[in-house]
Amino acid sequence: MDRGGVKVAFENELGVADFLLPKKCCILYVSESDIVAGNGYKRKLVRFRNSNRSFQELVLVESTRHSEQYFSAVQKFVVFDLGLTLLSVSGQTEASQLIGHIVHGESRDDLFRRRNSFQLLDPLVLALVQQIPGVGRVRALALLQRFSSIQQLCNSAPAELEPVVGQAAAQQIHEFFHNATAAGT
Repeated sequence: MDRGGVKVAFENELGVADFLLPKKCCILYVSESDIVAGNGYKRKLVRFRNSNRSFQELVLVESTRHSEQYFSAVQKFVVFDLGLTLLSVSGQTEASQLIGHIVHGESRDDLFRRRNSFQLLDPLVLALVQQIPGVGRVRALALLQRFSSIQQLCNSAPAELEPVVGQAAAQQIHEFFHNATAAGT
């Protein structure tokens, strides 16, 4: 069924994704009740990541005063563990407005382009990157603008980091991620 350029598909046509949008974009919506109910949403997120390899994946997470205490754990799982893009929304109304903007927005530019990534940045992700020794707000913003995910930042070589933050900071960032990883194993 087509409603103003938006194809309405029923649940069995969507697979794991909640929304399939033009330009090979798919969205999974994690509601407040999903978060508060326990870890069941994690299995759905993993299936979502594994089933949509040819699509740009976006996870919308409902962050309200009831789910606020769980949000950082959800964010860590989605961004760090799964390497997906996460946007926080206040509810279904804001989610539908965002989806409408993606589909019908004046700018047809790809929502996931690096030049736009800092505008979608969650304050918690910025704060997290600022916890890396030698990285303040300016460097954190530059890093997040250059690297599309925390996973990509973590896996980058010092030579990739150097043009963004300089040689000393690049080495310090690389050591931070790799020493933390080695200590955890």
